Amino acid sequence: MKLTFAIILIGCLHVSANVHSQSKVTLNIQSSDIKKVLAAIEKKTSFRFLYSSGLLASQPKVTITAKDEDVLSVVNRLLVNTLLSYEVLNNNLVVLKKENTIIQQATVSGRITNEAGEPLASVSIRVKGSNAGTSTDAEGRYSLTVPDNAVLVISSVSYLTQEVTVNGRTEINIVLRASNTQLEQVVVIGYGTAQKRDLAGSIAKVSGKEVADKPNTNPIASLQGKVAGVSIVNTGLPGQEPDIRIRGTVSRTQTKPLYVVDGLFNDNINFVNPADIESVEILKDPSSLAIFGVRGANGVIIVTTKKGRTGQLTVNLNSSIGIKKITDKVKMTDAAGFKTLYDEQRRNQGNVPFGFYDRYNGNANWQDLIANKNAIMWNNNVSMSMGTEKNKFYFGVGYIKEQGLIKHENLDKILLTVNDEVRVSKGIKLGFNLNGYRATPPATSDFISAINATPIVTPYNAERKMYNRLPDEIGGPQVANPLMLVDEKRNTDLQREYRVIGSVNADINFLRDFNFKATYYMDLGFNNQRRYTPQIKVYSADLDKESFQNQYQTTRVFQKENTFSKFQQEYLLSYKKKFGNHNLTAMGGFTTYFSSYQETNGSVSQKPNGTPIPRDKRFWYLDNFFGDPDSKISGISEGNDLFDNPKPLQWETATVSGLFRLLYNYDGKYIFNASFRRDGSSEMASTNRSQNFVAFGVAWDMTREKFMSRQTIFDHVKLKGSWGILGNQFTEIHYPFYPQLISGSSAVFGDNVVAALTPSYIADRDLKWESVNSIEGGFEIATLKNRLRVEAVYYNKTSKNVLTNYPGISGTKPGITNAGEIRNKGIEASATWIDRTPGGIGYSISGNITTLNNRVLKIYQQGFEIITNSSKVTAGMPIGYFFGYEVEGVYQSYADKMSSPNASFLGEYGPGDLKYRDIAGPKGPDGKLTGPDGKIDDNDRVMIGNPTPDFIYGFSLSADYKGFDVGIDVQGVYGNEIFRSWGNGNTYAVFNYREDRLNRWNGPGTSNWEPQVNDNRVINKQNSTYMIEDGSYLRIRNVNIGYNVPVKRNGKSAIVKSLRVYVNAQNLKTFKKSSGFSPEFGGSAIEFGVDRGSYPLPAIFSFGFNATF
Repeated sequence: MKLTFAIILIGCLHVSANVHSQSKVTLNIQSSDIKKVLAAIEKKTSFRFLYSSGLLASQPKVTITAKDEDVLSVVNRLLVNTLLSYEVLNNNLVVLKKENTIIQQATVSGRITNEAGEPLASVSIRVKGSNAGTSTDAEGRYSLTVPDNAVLVISSVSYLTQEVTVNGRTEINIVLRASNTQLEQVVVIGYGTAQKRDLAGSIAKVSGKEVADKPNTNPIASLQGKVAGVSIVNTGLPGQEPDIRIRGTVSRTQTKPLYVVDGLFNDNINFVNPADIESVEILKDPSSLAIFGVRGANGVIIVTTKKGRTGQLTVNLNSSIGIKKITDKVKMTDAAGFKTLYDEQRRNQGNVPFGFYDRYNGNANWQDLIANKNAIMWNNNVSMSMGTEKNKFYFGVGYIKEQGLIKHENLDKILLTVNDEVRVSKGIKLGFNLNGYRATPPATSDFISAINATPIVTPYNAERKMYNRLPDEIGGPQVANPLMLVDEKRNTDLQREYRVIGSVNADINFLRDFNFKATYYMDLGFNNQRRYTPQIKVYSADLDKESFQNQYQTTRVFQKENTFSKFQQEYLLSYKKKFGNHNLTAMGGFTTYFSSYQETNGSVSQKPNGTPIPRDKRFWYLDNFFGDPDSKISGISEGNDLFDNPKPLQWETATVSGLFRLLYNYDGKYIFNASFRRDGSSEMASTNRSQNFVAFGVAWDMTREKFMSRQTIFDHVKLKGSWGILGNQFTEIHYPFYPQLISGSSAVFGDNVVAALTPSYIADRDLKWESVNSIEGGFEIATLKNRLRVEAVYYNKTSKNVLTNYPGISGTKPGITNAGEIRNKGIEASATWIDRTPGGIGYSISGNITTLNNRVLKIYQQGFEIITNSSKVTAGMPIGYFFGYEVEGVYQSYADKMSSPNASFLGEYGPGDLKYRDIAGPKGPDGKLTGPDGKIDDNDRVMIGNPTPDFIYGFSLSADYKGFDVGIDVQGVYGNEIFRSWGNGNTYAVFNYREDRLNRWNGPGTSNWEPQVNDNRVINKQNSTYMIEDGSYLRIRNVNIGYNVPVKRNGKSAIVKSLRVYVNAQNLKTFKKSSGFSPEFGGSAIEFGVDRGSYPLPAIFSFGFNATF
């Protein structure tokens, strides 16, 4: 808190010093008009002058010299030989008038909204004939002191400018009408901005207010269902990044888009405070993405943070608090149901009844026991903005606290944003951005142990003052007591993340049409972790003894520190010119990017038969006096790579790039865009280190044609299309052309046997980056006086040169090469209706839908497959599809068995077991599978599910009336399948049963879907449609109700400019058919849509307020 106060104090001193420095002026003007002298004072100070043009027309020229003189003193000397005087109003507005004229002042306030009644932020309200003015706050409110006969000019990007005469009024509310289909909207693109009318691609822009008041620590999570073409899979884990796929899965290695935050390339936005976001742009089409070269294939999300605005000091305070609820619990059997099924299972397997029920009389609902009921999510932010024509400053600080759905999970984040822009002269601007981030992430956990654990165990043994262990025969060796793990491991994983992100830039305009901008960026991360493994003693009732829980027999400490750095620099030269009806904007640039990572880690265990390492964080270091020096291990890799080599703990990469973009239009009707980038990367061999990426886009604005001038149906019609080649630089291993060396056969040199090192895999020396050939074509339409807007595009993306690793065959080494193609195609469509009723109710209705069609066209050699558990990658099929047997039902009798295809390939089977469909026999001479052959074997395994939906969709409703507003967001997916990997009885250990298992087969005609409970029947453990569930769902994503509290001003500028209070319900209800916590599951590029018991997506009920001072 002291740090926050200090930063705010510094910011206030910055404002104070800035204002003081602008109360004096230095001039040396010879024989000039008074109007020009006043303009010079305006450029150098915060003073603004208001006068009628006729007032100065007859005044003589003046000569004036001043050095660090008070502005009003200069004005007095300037008017000494005239019959003019002046009056100073608020905010340094100086009104010139004839002598003895009385100026009546009026403090005007009000609210600026769009046609739907939604408040508009950053709208400019300027006094006509001067530079005096202000801008609206986040709720569209403003306040300004002006002469009572002044004319206000209200303007905003994407809206028609209006002029309003004050006429003594103190409250003026304005409804701005959108310009033609928002063609004037400025969107952020790669390395700059552009008006949407000048672009041929598909760029979606989302206002920062869409994410500011939503209870999500990651701002992108709030966009789920809001943008066509963007699939977002959220998770309930605190602070977890969602799984994002833009227009499908384009690679087998990565799906994550590139993030660009205020120009800096990044792979995450954990450091961005949602309250500090001005806008989010999602770039999807080739003409927008090719400029990003090897990082553009998965799409780009551009985040622009808030900047200082011209006007008086504005302070914004917003806070919200929410409560989380688990709405869809997994239905498992209770103690009675478990005993029924387990007893039956033992009978079916020929075992004697379980003999220890007398010692296990519990009825534990483990999900409830470990759940953090009424978990809190708290978000607090304060920001400060001020500016003049010469200096614009913004400061924001936020604190986020989020509790997880499991006890003792806590995420704390402190976020800092500071930026400043100084106009040194008319053509030169200097600026800097700074983001700070400190977080204490929780240890990751899930509910799978709570799902698997038998309910017959009482969690805690009060008599022995320790937790009870699960029975040996019922999962004891595999599943620890879930409540014990949650309680005993609380606060034993101490993690800290620190991050500083900054940039400095210089922006120079010269020769009227040229601009040069140089920017230097950095992103520095410092993270540490200390994890303690306690010694946990448990009581086993079946064995009647106390013992240490498996994996918790000795105390251990793991310690890790890592740092990462990212440095980016760019030099951009732009040229913008209009030649008659020809409009041209060209940009060329040079940029470099460097990133590195270094990690040091190690672990130590207590000494054999020695004193345990204390449960005191003071001793959770590698050197703790209790550890066994012989047990120390360092350089522990987090896992193995594609070729089973330990992943490196240090690496660095660099790219060097040249780029060019051209935006051209003729008379606003015919639009042409082109972009080019050449990337050189250290991660590829020198022969293919550099690669070119190019794109072209064209568009035709039909409504500007003469033949459209007489029609009244369409306000705007635009046809557009683009083509381009995009790149994907991500690989699962760094420097894939340099294989790691591993121990191989030895060699004998004389009397010495020398170990030989050999490459761990064969690298194709001609390796190159993956490329994506992308095309799109579509239209934009606005009609019914711009109230209805529709946009639709067809897209087709084919990934080529997909990096593929293949296994070694017959003793040969595995390898990696470019050998694959993946195609994604579909249609995106969105529509919005905005209107206001005669009764003053503003409302809007919007919706979007995206179809997804994914197909692997080629992968390595014919017949080659990549199998990851239940998922498979095969040519001709969707990526990551589920494969297995199709279930026809359950064998009801031995007669049923004998009349069905022979399934002995899968082991012993009979009545009560799953019956699979006979689909195919062995391959024929042509290499294709033959028809059914009366046997069930590997040839009968087929695609049983596709994790990629047929389409995703979302729609929103909003309305406002007299200060009240309400909004509802709904989103969903359709046509995908989920693979349920829990509760299937295929684990070779006894876990709890799904409640559906109570409907199992236990005699002819009792069930034709749920098989008998019998762990000895391998046939029921096979991947099959028995484990497939419908992944389609419809979710009420957000319900928001707000009220703008009227603020009394009493004719003066009130301290509180605006106040809004609101309530929000997120994930209110999900309509689904799956049995897990949630119907949505992310994952890797080749294995996703798998339900592993995972983590619930909670409903969050929150209340908040937003106040501007």
